Amino acid sequence: MVKKVIQVPMDGDLLDRLDRLSKKQQRSRAELIRDACRAFLRKTETEEMDRVYQEGYEKYPEDPEAGMPAALMMAEILEEEPW
Repeated sequence: MVKKVIQVPMDGDLLDRLDRLSKKQQRSRAELIRDACRAFLRKTETEEMDRVYQEGYEKYPEDPEAGMPAALMMAEILEEEPW
């Protein structure tokens, strides 16, 4: 994958902390920034999926009776377990 060089203004304290971590982990500053961006994107995508999931349940609430057959079946199965 071709990497593109970008410029990101950063305050001095944040840059110092990033450089200290970079030295401590023996990784480049750019690698740390890329990893942080990936983590932020994963977190944001997960939060968006959670939001959509919640909106779906609010729009179409689950019928409590719908889960009853499965709960009864699981109770029978678990009762037979030797633990």
